[in-house]
Amino acid sequence: MCDPSVVTVDSAGAEAEGVRRFWERLGVPGLIDVHTHFMPERVLNKVWAYFDGVDWAITYRHEEERRVALLREFGVRAFTSMLYPHKAGMAQWLNGWSRDFAGRTPDCLHTATFFPEPGAEAYVREAVEAGARVFKSHIQVGGYDPNDALIDGVWGLLAEAEVPVVIHCGSGPDPGKHTGPEPIARLLARHPRLRLVVAHMGMPEYAEFFALAERYEEVRLDTTMAFTDFSERIMPFPRGEARRLADLGDRVLLGSDFPNIPYTYVHQLESLERLGLGDDWMRRVLYGNAAGVFGLG
Repeated sequence: MCDPSVVTVDSAGAEAEGVRRFWERLGVPGLIDVHTHFMPERVLNKVWAYFDGVDWAITYRHEEERRVALLREFGVRAFTSMLYPHKAGMAQWLNGWSRDFAGRTPDCLHTATFFPEPGAEAYVREAVEAGARVFKSHIQVGGYDPNDALIDGVWGLLAEAEVPVVIHCGSGPDPGKHTGPEPIARLLARHPRLRLVVAHMGMPEYAEFFALAERYEEVRLDTTMAFTDFSERIMPFPRGEARRLADLGDRVLLGSDFPNIPYTYVHQLESLERLGLGDDWMRRVLYGNAAGVFGLG
């Protein structure tokens, strides 16, 4: 029986046209999505199995080749392969896979990851030297303290190399032992030039992560799942923070969580637009800010 939440090949063409109309109206060359997931098939299948267990529909449950094609049809000019370990001994293997994926997928920003373990600094340095342009850190799934001494050298290396790290550190959808703004504030106090991109706008601690972005000029936020109908039901954005969000317009990057979202891709774009922050803000968020960070022109 077909899951009605899954976008079929027939309906994808119409959706792609809608996504393209959205950004064409704004006059940008396309979209840059800094939070998309590509990972080894057996790992992705485990992620999908987890979501199935919590009644979370995967809208774009397709083979890898089709998922890449969909992003291109949407007009996504650059995207990432956000992947992350949940235990020691995984990160270096994942980095090898993502290096190969970026090699065969030129519009994917070469993504890498790490975990607090002996040797982490060495394999992170290897990934940077191999051309990694963005890293993923998942504090909630990994269950680790970002201030663990085993990765202090990693943070220093990435700060010096000016390589951004998309970091899931907010306490949504479920708080972890080390989630929330306080561990990140301690991390940034030691590494103030670290290019952190706070995933999901830091939800539900929006205001606290906005404050960190205001204090540290290299801190940014991605829009992943924020402001959508789905997230507003469980972690609503405090409307009193809209002015601060507008003022942080040069620090906000488009993220979607594709393919693991329980709604269509265009809904994320529409959710940003209905904030009412203006077309210039939208142009920066959908393309300009990330183009500057990654030197994409």
